[in-house]
Amino acid sequence: MFDFLKKKFSGTVGKVSDKFSDEEGLPEEPTDQKEIESAKGKKAEETSTKEEKISTPSAKTEAITSADTPLESIKESSESSKEEKTSRFSIFRRKSADKDKFPETDKDKSGDNRSPEDIGETSVESGSEEAKSKEKSSESEPGMFGFATHKTISQGDVEDVLFELELSLLEGDVAMEVAEKIIKSVETDLVGRKIKRRSDVAQYTQEALKNAISEILMVEGPDVNVLALEAQRTGEPLKIMFVGINGTGKTTTISKLSDYFVSKGFTPVIAASDTFRAGAIEQITHHAEKLQVKIIKHQKGADPAAVAYDAVEHARAQKKELVFIDTAGRMQTNINLMDEMKKIQRVVKPDLVIFVGDALTGNDVVEQATKFNDAVGLDGIILTKADADAKGGAALSIGYVVQKPILYLGVGQGYKDIIEFKPDWMVEQIFGANT
Repeated sequence: MFDFLKKKFSGTVGKVSDKFSDEEGLPEEPTDQKEIESAKGKKAEETSTKEEKISTPSAKTEAITSADTPLESIKESSESSKEEKTSRFSIFRRKSADKDKFPETDKDKSGDNRSPEDIGETSVESGSEEAKSKEKSSESEPGMFGFATHKTISQGDVEDVLFELELSLLEGDVAMEVAEKIIKSVETDLVGRKIKRRSDVAQYTQEALKNAISEILMVEGPDVNVLALEAQRTGEPLKIMFVGINGTGKTTTISKLSDYFVSKGFTPVIAASDTFRAGAIEQITHHAEKLQVKIIKHQKGADPAAVAYDAVEHARAQKKELVFIDTAGRMQTNINLMDEMKKIQRVVKPDLVIFVGDALTGNDVVEQATKFNDAVGLDGIILTKADADAKGGAALSIGYVVQKPILYLGVGQGYKDIIEFKPDWMVEQIFGANT
């Protein structure tokens, strides 16, 4: 189900991500364990190299020291060369000894004449400070696991991709106003968001799409299960009238719901108020007998409102909780049949009027539901053949356009092939679980 929507939304996520694939300064988050370990190894090598540079005295310092060292000290140093090489603090010891022999004069304090040892010490200290400064700056630089920059998503980054998505949605039988609503919502969510890594783009885009779809599908409406329980408590039957055009599956849907509520412990009654179509009474009677559900019927051509009235009276007398009223399929443009349906509504005063539409007809089913809603006022929608609907445009659009919730989906030919519609379920079907 909804394969078309899955493909188009997934493609949109990919296209928006591709917009940032060549952006400089946006690191990719390493996903492979080997990449992570390699990055850590490189960082460790860089750190050790910096430490070696800091600890090793410069060649210039060694040259100056050796040039001014007396011959005797050279001999002494040759005998203890290992100590001299390992201890760079010998420079400071010699400097201290020279200070004791030659006290510091005013000239020494004010002048620029410095001993080689002083030059060496200054060189070492400045080298150490420079190394520390470099080390500090390298820590502040972003590495593999840092954030190089924060790029803000602009309207130009997503404009073309969202335009393509809008065209694709229209191609997938999504109503114009629904497609526009989705595009506007996604654009509002994305534009102005700051991203740290390229992987953030895909995540933000998918979240924006999911939020848009969830908002479209969230339409408040009645809970048939709660109403059935209330009817059971009060003894007044819940009356539901089913309307729609020819061939959408009203009769089959009534049979499925009868089985559904019988399994929940309720006792429905079926009113065969489709007295117009040839064979309609026989068809609904066949299903009722298979399900062992009571059916109230008259002869072909009888008054549909009278059949519905008798069914309601039977339910009251027998303390049955549900009355399902079948009506003749009619085009929304057939004024006479639409007036007949209004008469049933006046006589029986149904608690719910449910439109049954074929999901495969796409935008046509949205237009049909709109016309029926204008004529008799709908309370809910059932879409049949949803299992064969690869596009999903009708399921996405109809509730938002008519502002009536989808209550059930027909997903097969068997009596058990009907499911309660939940917006979260459809979002999961399109985007997958836990995404």
